[in-house]
Amino acid sequence: MNLKQLSLMLDLSQTTVSRALNGYPEVSEETRRRVADAAKRHGYRPNPSARRLATGKAGMIGYVMPTGASVDIDPHFVEFLSGLGDYARAHDLDLVLSPADARDEETTYRRIVANKQVDAVYVSAPCHGDKRVALIHQLGMPFIVHGRSEGLDFDYPYLDIDNEAAFHEATRLLVQLGHKRVALINGDDTQTFAIFRERGVRRALAASGIALPPVLLRSVAMTEENGYRAARSLLEQSEAPTGIVCSSLIMALGVVRAVRDLKLTIPGDLSLIAHDDVFPWLKPENFSVPLSTTRSSIRAAGQRIAERLAARISGLETGARGEIWPVDLVVRGSIAGAPV
Repeated sequence: MNLKQLSLMLDLSQTTVSRALNGYPEVSEETRRRVADAAKRHGYRPNPSARRLATGKAGMIGYVMPTGASVDIDPHFVEFLSGLGDYARAHDLDLVLSPADARDEETTYRRIVANKQVDAVYVSAPCHGDKRVALIHQLGMPFIVHGRSEGLDFDYPYLDIDNEAAFHEATRLLVQLGHKRVALINGDDTQTFAIFRERGVRRALAASGIALPPVLLRSVAMTEENGYRAARSLLEQSEAPTGIVCSSLIMALGVVRAVRDLKLTIPGDLSLIAHDDVFPWLKPENFSVPLSTTRSSIRAAGQRIAERLAARISGLETGARGEIWPVDLVVRGSIAGAPV
Protein backbone atom coordinates (compact mmCIF):
# COMPACT_ATOMS: atom_id res chain seq x y z
CA MET A 1 0.00 0.00 0.00
CA ASN A 2 1.34 3.43 -0.92
CA LEU A 3 0.66 6.83 0.66
CA LYS A 4 -2.07 7.73 -1.86
CA GLN A 5 -3.98 4.49 -1.24
CA LEU A 6 -3.69 4.89 2.53
CA SER A 7 -4.95 8.47 2.28
CA LEU A 8 -7.96 7.47 0.16
CA MET A 9 -8.86 4.67 2.53
CA LEU A 10 -8.79 7.06 5.52
CA ASP A 11 -10.46 9.90 3.60
CA LEU A 12 -7.59 12.22 4.55
CA SER A 13 -5.19 14.25 2.45
CA GLN A 14 -1.78 12.79 1.72
CA THR A 15 -0.23 15.75 3.55
CA THR A 16 -2.24 15.02 6.71
CA VAL A 17 -1.33 11.31 6.61
CA SER A 18 2.33 12.11 6.08
CA ARG A 19 2.37 14.63 8.92
CA ALA A 20 0.54 12.20 11.23
CA LEU A 21 3.08 9.46 10.53
CA ASN A 22 5.97 11.84 11.14
CA GLY A 23 4.67 13.19 14.46
CA TYR A 24 3.92 16.78 13.50
CA PRO A 25 2.37 18.61 16.49
CA GLU A 26 -0.42 20.24 14.48
CA VAL A 27 -2.02 16.82 13.84
CA SER A 28 -4.41 15.78 16.60
CA GLU A 29 -3.61 12.77 18.76
CA GLU A 30 -6.79 11.05 17.60
CA THR A 31 -5.86 11.44 13.92
CA ARG A 32 -2.26 10.40 14.58
CA ARG A 33 -3.43 7.23 16.33
CA ARG A 34 -5.98 6.44 13.61
CA VAL A 35 -3.37 6.82 10.85
CA ALA A 36 -0.75 4.80 12.74
CA ASP A 37 -3.20 1.96 13.39
CA ALA A 38 -4.24 1.84 9.73
CA ALA A 39 -0.63 1.93 8.52
CA LYS A 40 0.30 -0.94 10.82
CA ARG A 41 -2.79 -2.97 9.91
CA HIS A 42 -2.19 -2.67 6.16
CA GLY A 43 1.60 -2.92 6.23
CA TYR A 44 2.32 0.60 5.02
CA ARG A 45 5.89 1.83 5.50
CA PRO A 46 7.02 5.27 4.31
CA ASN A 47 9.68 5.42 1.64
CA PRO A 48 12.74 6.84 3.46
CA SER A 49 13.89 8.99 0.53
CA ALA A 50 10.40 10.38 -0.06
CA ARG A 51 9.98 11.06 3.65
CA ARG A 52 13.24 12.95 3.76
CA LEU A 53 12.26 15.06 0.76
CA ALA A 54 8.82 15.78 2.22
CA THR A 55 9.84 16.51 5.78
CA GLY A 56 13.50 17.48 5.58
CA LYS A 57 14.14 14.80 8.24
CA ALA A 58 16.53 11.88 7.90
CA GLY A 59 14.63 9.69 10.37
CA MET A 60 17.92 8.96 12.13
CA ILE A 61 19.29 9.29 15.67
CA GLY A 62 23.04 9.73 15.99
CA TYR A 63 25.64 8.69 18.52
CA VAL A 64 29.30 9.65 18.40
CA MET A 65 31.11 6.56 19.65
CA PRO A 66 34.62 7.09 21.01
CA THR A 67 37.11 4.51 19.77
CA GLY A 68 40.77 3.71 20.30
CA ALA A 69 43.00 1.37 22.24
CA SER A 70 41.96 2.92 25.56
CA VAL A 71 38.21 2.50 24.94
CA ASP A 72 36.26 -0.63 25.87
CA ILE A 73 32.65 -1.23 24.84
CA ASP A 74 31.09 -2.43 28.08
CA PRO A 75 27.83 -4.33 28.69
CA HIS A 76 26.16 -1.23 30.17
CA PHE A 77 26.46 0.54 26.80
CA VAL A 78 25.20 -2.51 24.88
CA GLU A 79 22.17 -2.89 27.14
CA PHE A 80 21.33 0.82 26.84
CA LEU A 81 21.69 0.61 23.06
CA SER A 82 19.33 -2.38 23.00
CA GLY A 83 16.63 -0.33 24.72
CA LEU A 84 17.16 2.60 22.39
CA GLY A 85 17.02 0.24 19.41
CA ASP A 86 13.78 -1.36 20.63
CA TYR A 87 12.00 2.00 20.47
CA ALA A 88 13.69 3.14 17.26
CA ARG A 89 12.76 -0.04 15.39
CA ALA A 90 9.12 0.19 16.43
CA HIS A 91 8.89 3.83 15.30
CA ASP A 92 10.74 3.69 11.95
CA LEU A 93 13.84 5.43 13.24
CA ASP A 94 17.39 4.36 12.47
CA LEU A 95 20.44 4.66 14.68
CA VAL A 96 23.71 5.91 13.20
CA LEU A 97 26.96 5.24 15.08
CA SER A 98 29.77 7.61 14.10
CA PRO A 99 33.17 6.41 15.35
CA ALA A 100 35.46 9.14 16.66
CA ASP A 101 38.91 9.42 18.15
CA ALA A 102 38.27 9.50 21.91
CA ARG A 103 40.62 12.49 22.13
CA ASP A 104 38.81 14.49 19.43
CA GLU A 105 35.08 13.85 19.35
CA GLU A 106 34.40 17.52 18.52
CA THR A 107 35.44 17.08 14.87
CA THR A 108 32.92 14.26 14.40
CA TYR A 109 30.09 16.23 16.01
CA ARG A 110 30.78 19.19 13.72
CA ARG A 111 30.82 16.91 10.67
CA ILE A 112 27.51 15.15 11.34
CA VAL A 113 25.79 18.47 12.07
CA ALA A 114 27.19 20.12 8.93
CA ASN A 115 26.25 17.12 6.74
CA LYS A 116 22.77 16.83 8.29
CA GLN A 117 23.30 13.09 8.59
CA VAL A 118 21.01 12.74 11.58
CA ASP A 119 18.08 14.61 13.11
CA ALA A 120 19.22 14.42 16.74
CA VAL A 121 21.97 12.95 18.89
CA TYR A 122 22.37 11.68 22.41
CA VAL A 123 25.39 12.07 24.65
CA SER A 124 26.38 9.43 27.19
CA ALA A 125 28.83 9.22 30.11
CA PRO A 126 28.96 12.99 30.72
CA CYS A 127 31.73 14.51 32.81
CA HIS A 128 31.87 17.79 34.74
CA GLY A 129 31.49 20.78 32.40
CA ASP A 130 31.22 18.42 29.44
CA LYS A 131 32.51 20.13 26.28
CA ARG A 132 30.44 17.85 24.02
CA VAL A 133 27.19 19.12 25.57
CA ALA A 134 28.34 22.72 25.20
CA LEU A 135 29.28 22.15 21.55
CA ILE A 136 26.00 20.48 20.52
CA HIS A 137 24.04 23.18 22.32
CA GLN A 138 26.02 25.80 20.39
CA LEU A 139 25.52 24.01 17.05
CA GLY A 140 21.76 23.94 17.56
CA MET A 141 21.10 20.25 16.91
CA PRO A 142 18.35 18.53 18.97
CA PHE A 143 19.95 16.36 21.65
CA ILE A 144 19.49 14.68 25.01
CA VAL A 145 22.12 13.75 27.58
CA HIS A 146 21.98 10.36 29.27
CA GLY A 147 23.15 11.51 32.69
CA ARG A 148 23.95 15.03 33.84
CA SER A 149 26.90 17.38 33.54
CA GLU A 150 27.46 19.94 36.27
CA GLY A 151 29.33 23.17 35.70
CA LEU A 152 27.61 24.33 32.50
CA ASP A 153 26.12 27.83 32.34
CA PHE A 154 22.98 26.82 30.41
CA ASP A 155 20.11 24.37 30.83
CA TYR A 156 19.81 21.33 28.58
CA PRO A 157 17.57 18.26 28.22
CA TYR A 158 18.67 15.12 30.04
CA LEU A 159 17.56 11.83 31.53
CA ASP A 160 19.31 10.54 34.64
CA ILE A 161 18.72 8.29 37.62
CA ASP A 162 19.08 9.64 41.15
CA ASN A 163 22.54 8.21 41.75
CA GLU A 164 23.18 10.28 44.86
CA ALA A 165 19.96 9.27 46.59
CA ALA A 166 20.44 5.60 45.65
CA PHE A 167 23.90 5.34 47.17
CA HIS A 168 22.90 7.46 50.13
CA GLU A 169 20.11 5.01 50.98
CA ALA A 170 22.32 1.96 50.45
CA THR A 171 25.02 3.38 52.73
CA ARG A 172 22.50 4.56 55.32
CA LEU A 173 21.16 1.00 55.57
CA LEU A 174 24.66 -0.35 56.25
CA VAL A 175 25.22 2.31 58.92
CA GLN A 176 21.89 1.40 60.54
CA LEU A 177 23.13 -2.19 60.69
CA GLY A 178 26.14 -1.04 62.70
CA HIS A 179 28.81 -0.79 59.97
CA LYS A 180 31.40 1.91 60.63
CA ARG A 181 33.99 0.89 58.02
CA VAL A 182 32.13 1.18 54.74
CA ALA A 183 34.04 1.16 51.44
CA LEU A 184 32.97 2.33 47.99
CA ILE A 185 34.06 0.58 44.79
CA ASN A 186 33.01 3.20 42.26
CA GLY A 187 33.16 3.70 38.51
CA ASP A 188 35.35 6.23 36.70
CA ASP A 189 35.27 9.30 38.94
CA THR A 190 35.70 11.69 36.01
CA GLN A 191 32.09 10.85 35.07
CA THR A 192 29.25 12.53 36.92
CA PHE A 193 27.33 9.36 37.78
CA ALA A 194 30.32 8.29 39.90
CA ILE A 195 30.66 11.76 41.43
CA PHE A 196 26.99 11.66 42.51
CA ARG A 197 27.37 8.15 43.94
CA GLU A 198 30.41 9.09 46.01
CA ARG A 199 28.56 12.18 47.19
CA GLY A 200 25.65 10.02 48.38
CA VAL A 201 27.92 7.65 50.28
CA ARG A 202 29.79 10.49 51.98
CA ARG A 203 26.56 12.23 52.95
CA ALA A 204 25.12 9.10 54.57
CA LEU A 205 28.32 8.41 56.49
CA ALA A 206 28.73 12.03 57.61
CA ALA A 207 25.23 12.01 59.12
CA SER A 208 26.57 9.48 61.65
CA GLY A 209 29.96 11.14 62.08
CA ILE A 210 31.78 8.61 59.86
CA ALA A 211 34.30 9.50 57.17
CA LEU A 212 35.17 7.88 53.84
CA PRO A 213 38.99 7.92 53.89
CA PRO A 214 40.98 7.39 50.68
CA VAL A 215 41.96 3.86 51.79
CA LEU A 216 38.29 2.84 51.57
CA LEU A 217 37.62 4.31 48.12
CA ARG A 218 38.36 2.78 44.72
CA SER A 219 37.42 4.32 41.36
CA VAL A 220 37.92 1.98 38.41
CA ALA A 221 36.41 0.95 35.08
CA MET A 222 33.43 -1.29 35.78
CA THR A 223 34.73 -4.77 34.95
CA GLU A 224 34.72 -8.03 36.89
CA GLU A 225 38.52 -8.09 37.12
CA ASN A 226 38.67 -4.52 38.46
CA GLY A 227 36.04 -5.44 41.05
CA TYR A 228 38.18 -8.38 42.13
CA ARG A 229 41.38 -6.34 42.43
CA ALA A 230 39.64 -3.49 44.25
CA ALA A 231 38.04 -5.87 46.75
CA ARG A 232 41.31 -7.71 47.38
CA SER A 233 43.14 -4.45 48.06
CA LEU A 234 40.39 -3.37 50.48
CA LEU A 235 39.92 -6.65 52.31
CA GLU A 236 43.64 -7.34 52.79
CA GLN A 237 44.08 -4.14 54.82
CA SER A 238 44.56 -4.41 58.56
CA GLU A 239 41.44 -2.26 59.03
CA ALA A 240 39.32 -3.92 56.35
CA PRO A 241 35.79 -2.68 55.60
CA THR A 242 32.83 -4.63 56.95
CA GLY A 243 30.56 -3.24 54.25
CA ILE A 244 31.07 -2.42 50.55
CA VAL A 245 28.85 -0.42 48.23
CA CYS A 246 29.68 -1.29 44.62
CA SER A 247 28.78 0.65 41.46
CA SER A 248 28.05 -2.31 39.21
CA LEU A 249 26.72 -5.84 39.36
CA ILE A 250 29.56 -6.80 37.02
CA MET A 251 32.17 -5.51 39.49
CA ALA A 252 30.25 -7.30 42.27
CA LEU A 253 31.09 -10.62 40.56
CA GLY A 254 34.74 -9.80 41.20
CA VAL A 255 34.04 -8.77 44.79
CA VAL A 256 32.34 -12.11 45.48
CA ARG A 257 35.29 -13.96 43.96
CA ALA A 258 37.75 -12.01 46.12
CA VAL A 259 35.73 -12.78 49.27
CA ARG A 260 35.76 -16.48 48.40
CA ASP A 261 39.53 -16.51 47.67
CA LEU A 262 40.24 -14.85 51.03
CA LYS A 263 38.14 -17.51 52.81
CA LEU A 264 35.65 -14.89 54.01
CA THR A 265 31.87 -15.02 53.83
CA ILE A 266 28.98 -12.80 52.76
CA PRO A 267 27.30 -11.48 54.90
CA GLY A 268 29.20 -12.95 57.89
CA ASP A 269 32.42 -11.03 57.27
CA LEU A 270 31.29 -8.55 54.63
CA SER A 271 27.97 -6.96 53.73
CA LEU A 272 27.67 -6.08 50.04
CA ILE A 273 25.28 -3.84 48.09
CA ALA A 274 25.71 -3.22 44.33
CA HIS A 275 23.96 -1.23 41.66
CA ASP A 276 21.84 -3.35 39.32
CA ASP A 277 21.26 -2.03 35.78
CA VAL A 278 18.87 -4.97 35.24
CA PHE A 279 20.84 -7.14 32.82
CA PRO A 280 18.69 -10.04 31.60
CA TRP A 281 21.71 -12.37 31.82
CA LEU A 282 22.98 -11.36 35.28
CA LYS A 283 20.44 -11.46 38.08
CA PRO A 284 21.35 -10.48 41.67
CA GLU A 285 19.03 -13.09 43.14
CA ASN A 286 21.12 -15.80 41.42
CA PHE A 287 24.39 -14.91 43.17
CA SER A 288 25.64 -17.54 45.63
CA VAL A 289 24.21 -15.23 48.30
CA PRO A 290 21.33 -13.19 46.82
CA LEU A 291 22.66 -9.68 46.40
CA SER A 292 21.12 -6.51 47.82
CA THR A 293 20.95 -3.86 45.13
CA THR A 294 20.01 -0.37 44.08
CA ARG A 295 17.99 -1.05 40.94
CA SER A 296 17.13 0.87 37.75
CA SER A 297 16.83 -0.54 34.21
CA ILE A 298 19.36 0.91 31.80
CA ARG A 299 17.43 -0.67 28.90
CA ALA A 300 14.32 1.29 29.94
CA ALA A 301 16.48 4.43 29.99
CA GLY A 302 17.54 3.72 26.41
CA GLN A 303 13.91 3.38 25.34
CA ARG A 304 13.01 6.65 27.05
CA ILE A 305 15.93 8.52 25.47
CA ALA A 306 14.80 7.35 22.02
CA GLU A 307 11.20 8.35 22.78
CA ARG A 308 12.23 11.83 23.85
CA LEU A 309 14.57 12.26 20.87
CA ALA A 310 11.73 11.33 18.52
CA ALA A 311 9.54 13.92 20.26
CA ARG A 312 12.23 16.57 19.91
CA ILE A 313 12.68 15.77 16.21
CA SER A 314 8.93 16.17 15.57
CA GLY A 315 8.59 19.28 17.75
CA LEU A 316 6.42 17.58 20.38
CA GLU A 317 9.12 18.25 23.00
CA THR A 318 10.96 21.54 23.29
CA GLY A 319 12.96 23.28 25.97
CA ALA A 320 15.57 21.98 28.36
CA ARG A 321 13.62 19.57 30.52
CA GLY A 322 15.56 17.38 32.92
CA GLU A 323 14.17 14.02 34.01
CA ILE A 324 15.48 12.19 37.09
CA TRP A 325 14.27 8.67 37.85
CA PRO A 326 14.10 7.37 41.45
CA VAL A 327 16.04 4.19 42.17
CA ASP A 328 14.73 1.17 44.07
CA LEU A 329 16.63 -0.36 47.00
CA VAL A 330 16.10 -4.11 47.04
CA VAL A 331 17.22 -5.90 50.21
CA ARG A 332 18.36 -9.51 49.92
CA GLY A 333 20.64 -11.82 51.87
CA SER A 334 24.00 -10.14 51.24
CA ILE A 335 23.76 -7.72 54.17
CA ALA A 336 23.68 -8.26 57.92
CA GLY A 337 24.72 -6.56 61.12
CA ALA A 338 28.38 -5.55 61.38
CA PRO A 339 30.58 -8.35 62.74
CA VAL A 340 31.69 -7.83 66.32
